[in-house]
Amino acid sequence: MHTIALFDVKSYDRIWFDQLNQHYQIKYFEPKLTMDTVSLAAGCQAVVPFVNDTLDAAVIDALCRQNVAVIALRCAGFNHVDRAAAKGRIPVLRVPGYSPYAVAEHTMGLLLALNRKIHKAYFRTRDFNFSLNGLIGFDLHGKTVGVIGTGKIGQVFARICKGFGMQVLTYDPYPIEDPAFESVSLEELFRRSDVISLHCPLTEQTRHLICRETIAQMKDGVYLLNTSRGMLIESQALLDALQQKKIAGAGLDVLCQEPMRPENPLFAIKDSRKLIITPHMAWAPVETRERLMRCVYRNIEEIK
Repeated sequence: MHTIALFDVKSYDRIWFDQLNQHYQIKYFEPKLTMDTVSLAAGCQAVVPFVNDTLDAAVIDALCRQNVAVIALRCAGFNHVDRAAAKGRIPVLRVPGYSPYAVAEHTMGLLLALNRKIHKAYFRTRDFNFSLNGLIGFDLHGKTVGVIGTGKIGQVFARICKGFGMQVLTYDPYPIEDPAFESVSLEELFRRSDVISLHCPLTEQTRHLICRETIAQMKDGVYLLNTSRGMLIESQALLDALQQKKIAGAGLDVLCQEPMRPENPLFAIKDSRKLIITPHMAWAPVETRERLMRCVYRNIEEIK
């Protein structure tokens, strides 16, 4: 029987892996995969890391010494993997396309909550306060949204925005051909958009894509959404833009460090009307978790 090691495990991971397991022995580890914990994978044929685990050259070397046959990521992104260190030594497999609707829907949820202050209104009315002061938003209909990255998630989000009657601008180094969307340069997208949503992978080219220089190109009062990777945004630049009201509000499901630490500059924002942070949950509805786990098993089967 082959043995699989899962790192950074939560209760919902165990539910689906146990339910779908047919012939593997599974070792569940709550700690993240790091150089300090990699020894836990000894005797395992496969490791299944999550998005915030460490897969640098040192960890990959250790996995190879332990004769681990495959790294089966349970995420779509692989920016945390030293692919050069793994090349020709250990296969690295990922699970693309398992949650485009889930992530796109969550992104729109962040925008609706930010714009109409739904989360703030809930707590007010629970305290029998029915004042609308500070809760006034705007019509999304007729506004312009800029979608950066037109992979599956970006395309789904763009179509959701079209359903709200928004004008959609898109930017991607490899633009799609779709008459429903206007493909523009990044500079034009920043200049024209009332809302900007990030749906691109984290690469050396996109790291800190949102920084002081690019924020300066945006409209005053723009809304910013990020359900992709935290390092797409320079946190201090975002904090300053929120405090100066250059950016009216930000909805984030990802951070440069997760979970959020007190030293994160965004920790200074106390006004929840300006900033909503959710705990990297956009991907996680029931259907998508099942699809993800099935794909991980298929990936392992193909290598076995």
